[in-house]
Formats: sequence, C-alpha cells, structure tokens
Amino acid sequence: MKVMAQMAMVMNLDKCIGCHTCSVTCKQAWTNRTGTEYVWFNNVETRPGQGYPRRYEDQQEWQGGWTLNRRGRLKLRAGGRLKKLATIFSNPKLPSIQDYYEPWTYDYATLTDAPAQEHTPVARPKSLISGKDTKITWSANWDDNLGGSEASFRHDPVLQKVSTDVKRSFEDAFMFYLPRICEHCLNPSCAASCPSGAIYKRAEDGIVLVDQDRCRGWRMCVSGCPYKKVYFNHRTGKAEKCTFCFPRVEVGLPTVCSETCVGRLRYIGLVLYDADRVLEAASTPDDEDLYEAQRSVLLDPNDPEVVRAAERDGIPHDWVVAAQRSPIHALINEYRVALPLHPEYRTMPMVWYIPPLSPVVDVVRDTGEDAEDPDNLFAAIDALRIPIEYLAELFTAGDVAPVDRVLKQLAAMRAYMRDINLGRDPDGSIPAAVGMTEEQMYDMYRLLALAKYDERYVIPPAHAEQAHALEEIATECSVSEYGGGNPEIFGEGSGSLTPLAVENFRMLQDRQTSDTIAAPDDKAARVNLLNWDGKGAPEGLFPPRKDD
Repeated sequence: MKVMAQMAMVMNLDKCIGCHTCSVTCKQAWTNRTGTEYVWFNNVETRPGQGYPRRYEDQQEWQGGWTLNRRGRLKLRAGGRLKKLATIFSNPKLPSIQDYYEPWTYDYATLTDAPAQEHTPVARPKSLISGKDTKITWSANWDDNLGGSEASFRHDPVLQKVSTDVKRSFEDAFMFYLPRICEHCLNPSCAASCPSGAIYKRAEDGIVLVDQDRCRGWRMCVSGCPYKKVYFNHRTGKAEKCTFCFPRVEVGLPTVCSETCVGRLRYIGLVLYDADRVLEAASTPDDEDLYEAQRSVLLDPNDPEVVRAAERDGIPHDWVVAAQRSPIHALINEYRVALPLHPEYRTMPMVWYIPPLSPVVDVVRDTGEDAEDPDNLFAAIDALRIPIEYLAELFTAGDVAPVDRVLKQLAAMRAYMRDINLGRDPDGSIPAAVGMTEEQMYDMYRLLALAKYDERYVIPPAHAEQAHALEEIATECSVSEYGGGNPEIFGEGSGSLTPLAVENFRMLQDRQTSDTIAAPDDKAARVNLLNWDGKGAPEGLFPPRKDD
C-alpha cells in the first residue's frame, strides 16, 4: 500500500442556482488575457444540453479518456504512442472554435462617437479573432436559453443514452445546473497523451498542472481529456487548464470558484488513497462497477494502519489530521451521497457531485397522498421530474441503484429534519429505512445545510520546508500571457516576470502578522456582508478615522 494525498472537491447540485459567479471570478483570476477569450476553467452547464464545448461527452467522436483492450488492459481511446506520432503534426480529434464559440465584443465606438442622426446607432458584435462583424449563435452556456426544450433533447449525448422515454411536453421539461472544473483525476488521460511530458500530477497534493516551459503545443492533451478541460492558447501556443488555484491552496485558502460561490455548494478537502490500486480500479471490466472501484481506492484516514502508512510515505501529520476532518471523505465514503462525473472514462475523477433532488414533496402532493409520509416520498423517487436514468448516465455509468439510494437518503433527510424543525418528535424509522442512524442523518444535514467556512474547506497549508520547491513549481507552471516563464519574447511580453504566487499586498501583510497563514488576526472582526441588513454602517465596515 502506497498512501498518497489528493485535493478533491464535492459540489452539491441541489444548491446551484446557475448564477455563474464562479465562472466570472475564475475568468477574472485566470483567463482574462489575450488568447484565452474562449477559455473557461470553470463553467456552469445547463442539463440537458450539449455542454461546453459542444457534445464533449460524445467519446465516439472525440476519442477522449481510456478504454480496455482485448486483454483487459487500459489504453488511450485516441491511440497509443505510434498513432500519436503518426498524427503529431495534424491532430484530427480537436474541437473547433465553432464547438466552443467565436469570442466577440461590441462596436461601442459607434454609440459613443456617432453624430446626431434620425436613427439610433447600433453596436454590432465584432469577432475578437477576425475583427469583422459576426453573428452570435453559441456561447459557454447557450443551453441555458434552451433549458429543457426540444432543442436540448435532440443534441444532448447523455440523453441519447437513456433508454426510457423522457421526452415530455415543454411544461414538464426538466433542467438543472452542472458546474465543471478540471477533474484532477487519479489516472489523468491528458497527462498520458502529452508527447512532451508537460502535463504532470503533483506528488504532494495530486493537482494536475501544465509545465508551460515544456509544452510544445501538440494539443494531444486537448484530445485526450474526455471532459475537454484542457484548452489551447493560440497566442502563446501553449496548453492551459484549471490549476485548482494552487497558489491559494498552498496557503490554506480555497479556490476562487469556491470562495465566491453564492450557493455555498462546494466542499474542498484532502483525501488519502492507495496509489498501488489505481490501475486495478481503473481497469475494472464493467463500467457500472467503476464507481465502487474508485470509492474503494480511497482510504479511511481514521484507520491506524493507514495513518502509520501515510506517515511512513512522507505525508505530514497535520495533513493526516486534515484528511480525518475532510468533508470530502465524509460525503464520499461515510454518507455515500457524492458520485463521480462519468466514471466510464476511467480517468478516476476527483471532483464529485451530489445529484439534484427534484421537488419530491410536490410530486406526492399532486397525487393526493400525504406528502410528509416517508413511504410516499421513497415511492415518488422514480416519478421525479429529473429522470434517475439521466442522472445515472452522468454519475454512475448508467447504474441506477446508487443514484436511487442517494436520492432516497436526501429525501429521508428532508422528511426527518421536517419533524424536528416543526417541533415534533423525530421519527427514527426514517433514517433506518436508508441504512443510517439518527446521529448520522443529523450530521449529514449539518454538513450539507449548515456547515461553516472552516468545515466546508479543510485545506492544510503547504509546509515551510517545501516552500522553495513549491515556488519553483509555481514559476514553471505559471499560466501567464507570455508563455509561462519566457522573458525573451519581444514586445509587450518582454521584461521581468511576476511570480504567480504573489497575490495582493493586504494578503501578504496578513500572512506575515498572523498566527496561521490562512487565518489573519482580524478575521473575527471582519464584517460579514451576507448578515448585514443594509441599515447604517456596522462597525468594521469602514476603516477608523484618524480623529477616533
């Protein structure tokens, strides 16, 4: 057993409202540069829909991820070394700009500089690639405008796999939001596809990064990633991808998308896994068994044998403690309500999801039955607006049983907590019906509904003795506008480089004067604007005046 640590994320889709705050803040932090106009490290998709890029889940077309050969061994779906060498100068399995979208701006000068005239001037959309007039026909979440309509039904690759008839009238159409980032897989096919070895998985925390200095722009990684979360910067000629905000994670801070999430649906934590079993789990013959196979690779951080093995393999003790407190381990292996996205790709993704539970109470009430009866709630799971078969194709390779179990757990939690919130005696038979104790159900409710900041984000900071190595890695992997660390480019790219890990003066100052890196001394005194009623000026909102 070789114990390794992995930073992972769980998203509760019940809470996502599709506000795209995570996408916008990620865009501002990482891809607000020339050449990355179409790049979204974090995007929110509307399901059913084609996704971003269009129909990225159709691996018959894009040949991403892994598959098994006749001997039952893993192989890249797009082909091995010989095939890649034969097509290295002409990679045919790449989404075009039309599969993403042609970025645009508007001709605002027409509005601001137009002379007085009879007709109102129009700011036409202009392509950021050609500079010519363009027609806007697609974007990062165009499906949001079509959510649940027949246009989504026709083109959704997942919906085409569902055997039951889920095509309904427009009034009964279903939709939900699916935020996506790089999965930072345990078995990343993007890294295996790269001829230059530029994509690698960090040994200390499992984050998958691109070494910009080694990248040669072959774009095999774009083809190899089944989630299409590796992008090509046409200005620098380099590949770029989500970095899991590693400069923030290294100092104990959550990713930008998590920090700014309005619905507080994201959880970040450390998990321990057995690296010796990854290949065996990814080679599981039956696709429907891959979910359990991946779950079995994750180790129990409270097991004394695992703790001894982790410290033997060089994992710091405080990291083991963080793994024991991790909300990720609790949601995946204790409560078992989190599921991986497309495990059939065999990359073993480490961004998991709690599937959305439709308004089950309304379904029961419409039948005239008692909507608070747990037996009626469980029976209504199969009649929910979002078909279980669709969720199963997303999260369990088509196996309906795990999704059905998770939805019943979530419905049971609602029924059990309803009695408590209404002042009635809790019914112990409800959690027992889904194989949980009353204490477990309340703890799960507290984690999903009431968890505080330090319970949702359990991120151990990097150790000081590793600082020099981490600083070098940060420079090598920096996603910069100028090729990630090459100061010899002429023009605006010339000059000295700013290290990626340098953030703002205030944060650096807080780190130097606080007891812990991620907990400044004044954190408790800061104003939480989410709790402010907007009246007056609460203490701490503005800096004190000198005369005070």
